[in-house]
Amino acid sequence: LSIPLPQGARYQAWTRKEPVGVVAGIVPWNFPLMIGMWKVMPALAAGCSIVIKPSETTPLTMLRVAELASEAGIPDGVFNVVTGSGAVCGAALTSHPHVAKISFTGSTATGKGIARTAADHLTR
Repeated sequence: LSIPLPQGARYQAWTRKEPVGVVAGIVPWNFPLMIGMWKVMPALAAGCSIVIKPSETTPLTMLRVAELASEAGIPDGVFNVVTGSGAVCGAALTSHPHVAKISFTGSTATGKGIARTAADHLTR
């Protein structure tokens, strides 16, 4: 988002669009396609690779989307899905040193835990 400055202002503002690196997307059980794509598409559009961790109760939606992405020509390693419990897979994903950004939708308690982990690792 760039906010235009008034004419004659002594300041300049720029928006720099560049990939941040690997994005971790954690998706809840409800609306797995919609919420999953809210995480996948901006990451891919920004030039980032993404690892999606769907809810352990609804993993098939994002696994199928990953298959379709592969069929559409998305290179291996750009759109990835890991399945399993949040306590194990989610924790490993949010604390991984190569993850530069985390996008989470879920409970407040889990979000607070992810925020603490992200702060410890300086993840956006």
